[in-house]
Amino acid sequence: MNYFITGGTGFIGTHLTSLLHKVHPKAKVYNLDIVKPGTPLPAVKDYKPALREGKEHAATFIYCDVRQPIELEKVNITPDDVIFNFAAVHRTPGHPDSEYFETNIRGAENVCAFAERHGIKKIVFTSSIAPYGAAEELKEETTLPMPNTPYGISKLVAEKIHQNWQASAEDRQLTILRPGVVFGKGENGNFTRLYWSIRGHRFMYPGRKDTIKACIYVKELVRFMLYRLEHHDSGVELYNCCYEPAYTIEQIVEAMKRVTGMNVNVPYMPGWLIMSAAGALGALGSPMGICPARVRKLQISTNICGKKLAASGYHFCYTFEEALADWYKDNNNQCLE
Repeated sequence: MNYFITGGTGFIGTHLTSLLHKVHPKAKVYNLDIVKPGTPLPAVKDYKPALREGKEHAATFIYCDVRQPIELEKVNITPDDVIFNFAAVHRTPGHPDSEYFETNIRGAENVCAFAERHGIKKIVFTSSIAPYGAAEELKEETTLPMPNTPYGISKLVAEKIHQNWQASAEDRQLTILRPGVVFGKGENGNFTRLYWSIRGHRFMYPGRKDTIKACIYVKELVRFMLYRLEHHDSGVELYNCCYEPAYTIEQIVEAMKRVTGMNVNVPYMPGWLIMSAAGALGALGSPMGICPARVRKLQISTNICGKKLAASGYHFCYTFEEALADWYKDNNNQCLE
């Protein structure tokens, strides 16, 4: 049996590969990506690979560009194999609009065509909460998607492509996951930036402290993926992936401070003032990654409901604070990165 992970070099793919290696040590895991593990991304400033120096990726790397038809030579592909489709252009802002559509939509088409050709019946697709659109209202899995960014639109279309693949045969199993902010070692994302901003006395609450930021620990997310593979026979299932209830930015900041021992006062800055400062920094090239678009993201809640996941029978291994502590431990109790 094979596990194919498109985008397996990335943050979530690296953690999933490690888990698969532990849970199914005899299975063959293939990392289908255009980036070799441990390789920096030249398009992303200050990017740190999810796999750090001295560590080995527990999957066999195969160069694969999902924007092109997928052909794997010298791999014995069977209908019992599983595909995890993680390959995506996802950092937003950060890419021309066309790149989101080219990779996320064309990639979904090619992954599903690959599964169709080889009779593969199981796909786990990591989508996003971006298809819901940016709004304060609570989003459940039944909420009408209203994406308002190229990334969100491309992810919603990709979901529909996967659903069409599943609908072609009753015995096909499709799990679509919409994670909140995924945090953990190697994320290079929002939580890492938040931690270093707090530690460096550069973070201020941007106009509000009650912004909801739905999130999930990466180790929890990949465990849930394997749980659903074992407890889902056929059809399509959709899950928001986040702690329930979701946490506010103030709760996240205070938990980070407690876990890492930071004695830092985090001030509050009125929204109009921080947007003016972000605009000025944006004109200087966005030092420290601060720009108006990122500040606006901080001010808008990602108010995602995780009740369906909580009722799925899956038992979380970590509370939110325990997850932060485990992440901190993974960095030798030195930092969060």
